[in-house]
Amino acid sequence: MRIVASYSIKGGVGKTTAAANVAWLAAESGHRVLLWDLDPQGGATYLFRIRPKVKGGGEALVSGKRDLRDAVKASDFDNLDLLPSDFSYRNLDLLLDAQKKPTRRLGRLLDSMADEYDVVVLDCAPSVSLVSEGIVRAADLILAPLVPAPLSVRTLDQLRSFIAEAKGPAPDLLAFLSMVDRRRRLHRDLSEQLPKEHQDVAGTAIPMASVVEQMGVRRAPVVAWARTAPASVAYRSLWDEARLLAKV
Repeated sequence: MRIVASYSIKGGVGKTTAAANVAWLAAESGHRVLLWDLDPQGGATYLFRIRPKVKGGGEALVSGKRDLRDAVKASDFDNLDLLPSDFSYRNLDLLLDAQKKPTRRLGRLLDSMADEYDVVVLDCAPSVSLVSEGIVRAADLILAPLVPAPLSVRTLDQLRSFIAEAKGPAPDLLAFLSMVDRRRRLHRDLSEQLPKEHQDVAGTAIPMASVVEQMGVRRAPVVAWARTAPASVAYRSLWDEARLLAKV
């Protein structure tokens, strides 16, 4: 089982969109996929038409009072299940801190699912926290969206430092530019420069597109219903880069 975390220190950069589309693409290729929506806002849970509720909340899952399998819901797509968000996830830091070896808890919980799933995709809330440390410790690959702005490089440096300082083996990192408007010179320049200057930046950039925004209306990944759209083509290319690193 391989674990891919869609994670960034910043919010509003396209983490949920990436997680949903990558999970769908992994499932399409025949892998058994679990998408865990760790964000208390529940964006991925909403997109897949599932109620954002876990019986007993995050406390029941983290403490082991409820098996993760009991909280999993089937999606409308073959090979793709979802572990939904719950508003109690806002307290996950406190819940993990009450456990022995808190930064290893998420990984151990997911290890129990290894017989059921080939790929786990984590949709993560933006933060630098105990939960984030647990995500870094559990993941094989961090998939990190960057907005095309000068501060993106600073955000990437912060993320690299955070991963390097986390205990245990470091996951691979694949950053990628998201919400790229090629009509803007700065966006074009960064899309060309960053992959050349940084080995951990993907050659694929995700375009700004109204079809991506429509995911919230259609409540399905764009790759599922607009397969030839430039954004869908870009997500397929991104998944091809990610799966090589994650060894999926």
